[in-house]
Amino acid sequence: MGDPELPGVEEMENGKLRLNRWNQWRSGHHRGGVYNDEEWKVGEFQKTIPNHVTQFVVRPAVEAGKSVVIIAEEWHTAETLARLSDSLHFLGMRKSCVLMWNANNDMSLHRVNWGRLGYVCQLTAVSRYLKHQMRALSVDPVVIPNGIPKWMLEKVPPENIKLLREAVGGEPFFFKLGRMDPDKGWLQAADALAKLKGDGARARLVMKEGTAEDHRGHFFGHASWLGPRTAEIHPASGGLADLAAEAEADILDIQTFIPDDSLPVLYAAADGVLANSGYEPFGLVGLEAMASGGIAYVGSTGEDYALSTQNTVVLDTGDGDEIAVMAMELQRDPEWAKDLRRRARETAAMFTWDEAIGGLLRKLPLMAATQMASDMAKHLVVYSLIHQPRRVRLPARPIPSGATPTEMAELLFDPELDKH
Repeated sequence: MGDPELPGVEEMENGKLRLNRWNQWRSGHHRGGVYNDEEWKVGEFQKTIPNHVTQFVVRPAVEAGKSVVIIAEEWHTAETLARLSDSLHFLGMRKSCVLMWNANNDMSLHRVNWGRLGYVCQLTAVSRYLKHQMRALSVDPVVIPNGIPKWMLEKVPPENIKLLREAVGGEPFFFKLGRMDPDKGWLQAADALAKLKGDGARARLVMKEGTAEDHRGHFFGHASWLGPRTAEIHPASGGLADLAAEAEADILDIQTFIPDDSLPVLYAAADGVLANSGYEPFGLVGLEAMASGGIAYVGSTGEDYALSTQNTVVLDTGDGDEIAVMAMELQRDPEWAKDLRRRARETAAMFTWDEAIGGLLRKLPLMAATQMASDMAKHLVVYSLIHQPRRVRLPARPIPSGATPTEMAELLFDPELDKH
């Protein structure tokens, strides 16, 4: 769905990338985000996308002798992709296309018609964790991991790290970024902070929530009950040195937008980045932290990049004491902490978008061989049984004596209402 304030069509990367922002007029009336008025948007997407992609993307490519790879993602696009496949079959272009549908999360997978979707495309998932969740639905996707921008591997200047650590002042100092949802481990973070404070440490938590949700009140109420004090921080234009403004607070709640180029400084400066989700299909925050040389604390949901005590801290429980104990162990063993940061960057380099796309391209021949070599249409016969009753004309008209069957039908039935 397209941002109503941006161009409807935009070309980038010297014409290689063309963005079509869809249904902007509707988004203009529902500014609560992409999921606002979600059901209507899904229906509109299903009705309009197949023809557009068939006529303006696939047809020109096929006529130029090219093959086309089409990737759809999440449950919202499942039926759309199936309809697109039907459209391509009807026009004789399906054999020139490789269709893929990717699961980036397990939300609403119960809505997907797996028999239909698995028949028309190759199913993929972003992690082994999600693959095994989908296996429970009797489907077996290919794993194509997410990636991070290569620029995130650039080393953060030491002076920026030093400035931020002095501004925050806490030791250990944690950073947490994510949706304010129970699954994201916010209460565990508060428990860990309280444990460290109770043991005499000058611990601090810098946090930035992705969305304001109902769990926010629960988190801050829980933190207040435990003892840590909270302050809302409003850095000007992403100036993170402003974090020093509340020297007495234990939790610094950033209220303003954090630019992408400021995140690596937070990741690298923190003693720990709490990506401690109880449920995590992939875990981009943990991977971003690793790329910046940070120490990521991840949950026990099997992130593909996480090797416990080697490049991350993998938490086995939802107990805040586990975070607190591991943080103190890392402080007592700075060589281990240094080694974790080094290995984290080495691992993250294998999960850039360049690497993810390379892996996808290596698996495409298998998908192409499966889809392009088959002619599913010749094995398919469609029977349609349509029951269309004839509507009675109202108000009733008298039938004169001696009327023929044809004349009687004209008096009895309403063909205009039938057409309607």
